Amino acid sequence: MKVRSAWAGKWRTARRTKDHSLLGSMKLVTITDLISAGSFPGSPTHGRVMGDLREAIAAVHWPPGSAHFTIYPESGKKRGAGNGVGPIKQGFVEKLKTLGWRLEERYPQRTTGQRQVHRPGAFDAWLDLSSDGWSPFVTEWETGNISSSHRAINKMAMGLLGGHISAGVLVLPTRALYRYLTDRVGNYQELEPYFPLWSALSIKDGYLGVVAVEHDATSTEVPRITKGTDGRALI
Repeated sequence: MKVRSAWAGKWRTARRTKDHSLLGSMKLVTITDLISAGSFPGSPTHGRVMGDLREAIAAVHWPPGSAHFTIYPESGKKRGAGNGVGPIKQGFVEKLKTLGWRLEERYPQRTTGQRQVHRPGAFDAWLDLSSDGWSPFVTEWETGNISSSHRAINKMAMGLLGGHISAGVLVLPTRALYRYLTDRVGNYQELEPYFPLWSALSIKDGYLGVVAVEHDATSTEVPRITKGTDGRALI
């Protein structure tokens, strides 16, 4: 996919790939490379970390103990209807934790003169790559509305611009999955029109990507996914 920035006046390429190799679990449908610059995106480290993300997505199942991700097909627009998103994210980040990622990690505190600068919120998961000679790799799984999706990407973009991270990836549902989740949760298709803005950023070395995920199947025979943050992780 090519995107054009009216501000930069030039074309930048955002690669979109489809991956259905993990059928039977949460499906990784699309990877869009908004920024892929310098040596990091082609490094073995980047390939290994993207493998962690694929593994963590594939580890999300429903119902618990199933080999699939089957969702109850009910719209989330009405109060008490549809499926929650917190437990889905929890399954993803808990798998990453077993792979050596740290959860809810923030940028180091910095000061300007005598004043402490306000830091963006914590990332869902953070992988220290200092042993490989790189800054950390971070990821977020979207559980909020589309404004939350924008904040998540902006937070990663700021990290790349400031040299605090080597890469950031946002994971969020497709429109097909979104319809069964908590109303107004951020989704890939709603965020896509803004991809040219982030692709136009001038980054010398780093990676920024968006991953779209989707259910494997629907069935009224499975329970709804618990809403709120008190549900079981879906692993």
